[in-house]
Amino acid sequence: MQLNPAQRLDWLRLIRTDGIGPRTFRTLINRFGGAGPALEALPGLAGRGAKRVVPVTRAQAEAEMEAAARIGARLVAMGEDEYPTLLQAADSAPPLIAIRGETAILYRPAIAIVGSRNASAAGLGFTERLARGLGEAGLVVVSGLARGIDARAHKASLLSGTVAVLAGGHDRIYPANHEALVESILEAGGAVLAEMPMGWEPRGRDFPRRNRIISGLAYGTVVVEAARRSGSLITARFALEQGREVFAVPGSPLDPRAEGTNDLIRQGATLVSEVEHVTSAIAPLIGRGDFEQGSGQLALDRPDLADAPIFWDELDGIGGAAPEPEEEPEPPEPTDDRTRLIAYLSPTPIGTDDLARAAGLSVRIVQTTLLELELDGRIERHGSGAVSLIG
Repeated sequence: MQLNPAQRLDWLRLIRTDGIGPRTFRTLINRFGGAGPALEALPGLAGRGAKRVVPVTRAQAEAEMEAAARIGARLVAMGEDEYPTLLQAADSAPPLIAIRGETAILYRPAIAIVGSRNASAAGLGFTERLARGLGEAGLVVVSGLARGIDARAHKASLLSGTVAVLAGGHDRIYPANHEALVESILEAGGAVLAEMPMGWEPRGRDFPRRNRIISGLAYGTVVVEAARRSGSLITARFALEQGREVFAVPGSPLDPRAEGTNDLIRQGATLVSEVEHVTSAIAPLIGRGDFEQGSGQLALDRPDLADAPIFWDELDGIGGAAPEPEEEPEPPEPTDDRTRLIAYLSPTPIGTDDLARAAGLSVRIVQTTLLELELDGRIERHGSGAVSLIG
């Protein structure tokens, strides 16, 4: 399938209409035979609470397409050649996504890596090693551009291939200081995807809906560090619902950042302590071509669905109801050296050099601060210069 310009505009108008999300979009397409007829019928339909449904104007849709084109983003529709095959297999896949970068990378097998924004130095170090190893095995790394585990996964896989999924529009990178990381991803031949319109500032409810795209692009999702009420666990749940593999990196039972991952392992997720634990699990899926014929494809040729009832979408159009609990906004990074260093320490021993690199501090400052923390009884020293947090 390949949309012509008029059809693409109609698709954009329909999916941008308040109260219409992916599932409602499909229902309307099948009910009326296309986006154009669906738009004509919308004023006569009632959404939640008998609210009249008014589609966005042609001028609004054209303005969004022009804004996307100015920064090199292409609007790709489900069913078109450039649309990622694995994502299309997800039941709640977005009908339209805006893509910047190399679309060829979206055809390569991928693994998602997600985790804590407030990650420990040990978690960041393992993420880097894992992402590099997966890249060397020929896998693309997908993540959400957040601070912490996400950012480290992207940076470690720049040369081998990485894809970032945004919670807002392409011109509203969040966090803002990751604009340089986005440019690095694009320059290295990666790709950046967004479901939300240009100019859209991400809200708390937008991060969970972004997470279903992260898991939908990959054969499996690896959670490195996650507290019990972490957005990363939402990504893992979406992966399970999409029939994908879920992996978790174990952590110390004394570290709150490991409670979520340890729970996942207890619930049946595959424990990961080396790259082969991931590659061996997904190799059969890739070999069989799983998800290549996606159940999430638009059923434009199915007249039996023409009379299906319209359920206004729980994945919401712009401004609709949130499908998941909202995620907290990213907390500011600590500014003083002591607080910053404590944030990167955990009960897992970490070398001084690795700690300095993770915290972005000089080794001299790290050593001085560690001495203060040792005198306060906050850290324990181990062999080879490693240290761990007490309490």
